[in-house]
Amino acid sequence: MTPPEVLLHKLTRREFRQRMQSRELIACIIPVAAIEQHLEHLAMEHDWRSVCRVAAAVAERLRPRVLVAEGLMAGISEHHMRHPGTLSLQPGTFLAVLSDLINSVIRAGFKNVLVLNGHGGNIAACRAAWDQFLRLHQVNLQFLSYWDVLTEADAKELLKSGHHLPEDLPGHAQEFETAIALAAFPENVRTDIWTDQPDPKPSMATARQGQALA
Repeated sequence: MTPPEVLLHKLTRREFRQRMQSRELIACIIPVAAIEQHLEHLAMEHDWRSVCRVAAAVAERLRPRVLVAEGLMAGISEHHMRHPGTLSLQPGTFLAVLSDLINSVIRAGFKNVLVLNGHGGNIAACRAAWDQFLRLHQVNLQFLSYWDVLTEADAKELLKSGHHLPEDLPGHAQEFETAIALAAFPENVRTDIWTDQPDPKPSMATARQGQALA
């Protein structure tokens, strides 16, 4: 038998309605990330692919209780705009759209909503707005970056280049992010050029590390 779908956008309206009416579904995850440069060796979709993978893995583990909604692929990336190809939203735009997405899943019936973040540039704006969001959306609404669950012991055990939490993670296109890409979407890693960069940390990454981290 096919297991219940974990991605909201893959359901028909009847399937969604039936699952909500049965009270099977209790929570929704909204991923947010960025499309931006990740040095010379990682594809610009890295943050989005990573957070979506983690969100789906969580929903699969908690199946059939949790769905993953389509979130925000582009984020707050003005600090990377000097690298053409980066897509960036103004903080006010980002927060307005995120608030509308949260409102949409609440109106659909969810009382537990997790905004799962995959981009460091989104954190400050979300934290600054969160009290206002909690007043506006009176449900169990949480914000978390996917790397927040890692401990100092995890970092020391799994990462060769040395990391201190929370300040060193995820690190931009460094060992942590490169390892996740090698494990989850290796086609996005240009291993033929990663050693051409001054910083050696990305080339320390392995797919085995990524499997443990993600």
